[in-house]
Amino acid sequence: MLRYQWEDAVRFWNSKKGEEASSGQKVGRLQLFDITHRKKDGTPMTSEAAEIMEKLKDKKAEYEATASIDSSVNFEDIDNIIINEVLGPERYGRVRFQGSGVNPTQYFGSTSHQYMPSGSQSQVEVQRLKDQIVQIQASTDE
Repeated sequence: MLRYQWEDAVRFWNSKKGEEASSGQKVGRLQLFDITHRKKDGTPMTSEAAEIMEKLKDKKAEYEATASIDSSVNFEDIDNIIINEVLGPERYGRVRFQGSGVNPTQYFGSTSHQYMPSGSQSQVEVQRLKDQIVQIQASTDE
């Protein structure tokens, strides 16, 4: 994190809005991206950041809709899955938006590999999407 980013983060957490965000609730990685990529007036810092925010927002709505129908989707994993889909997989030994001192084992736990989708998770997702395709094809045939 650059010095000006750190100063902005400290200023935010000491503000009224920051206190409300830190009132016992964990700030998710999507919320952290949103907070750190906006100017003081609330607009995105760059057009690229605005595009990424829009993609993240769309994916989150998509996953929340899926999670409300499919009980196998874990709400706690949604942020990590969305970040991996929009921004690509995590780099080895690092976790996005957590600074250079945090590694995946510290953030996700020693037995969890949420930051990189496992083969079984990918297979489950592929099967779910195949089932959706079959349902859509059946409904369009009718």
